[in-house]
Amino acid sequence: LIDLLLAGDNALVIAMAVRALPERQRRIAIMSGAAAAEILRIALTIVAAQLLNVQFLKMVGGALVVWIAVKVLSAAASRPNEHPAHRRLLQAIWLIVFADITMSVDNVLAVAGAAHGSIPMIVFGLGVSIPLVVFSSNLIATLMDRYPVIVYLGGAILGRVGGEMIMTDPFVARTLHPSQSLTWIAEGLTIVGILATGRYLSRKHTA
Repeated sequence: LIDLLLAGDNALVIAMAVRALPERQRRIAIMSGAAAAEILRIALTIVAAQLLNVQFLKMVGGALVVWIAVKVLSAAASRPNEHPAHRRLLQAIWLIVFADITMSVDNVLAVAGAAHGSIPMIVFGLGVSIPLVVFSSNLIATLMDRYPVIVYLGGAILGRVGGEMIMTDPFVARTLHPSQSLTWIAEGLTIVGILATGRYLSRKHTA
């Protein structure tokens, strides 16, 4: 239940990362990326306590999430098959794996705690979310094709996720000691920045 409840953001970022791929490659990227990320997540869960001390991990992951959001928003005015550069399957899989791993610190720690150190239980708990993430990512990507406004909503959500990841990075937390209010402000500014930049690049591309 913990992993399923925390998997929503992961499904969204995967859907954003694969939106510009053709239908067949989209399915391959989602399944391959989610499976690879899940294997790495299981390995990381064994040493979950150390993840909170890895400086710049969440900062880089947050920046990647923001980049994915801007990239997809900049192409929101066009159909996926109009952007051949986005069809690089391996690049999409890499984005999914890296973004999913860096966004999964909370999932990993929560599952590790609930499993009380039981490796089989950890594997089961994390593995059970794979079908949900794959199905949800495919569904979200399909809805984005049909209703482009969802892309902007997704960009706003990823802006919040990316801003929070950056502000809760160990280096930022130790250096700035950000309050909850400052974190909210950073999230809001990230959302505005993503939507404004994505909209500008989209209009520029269309022109």
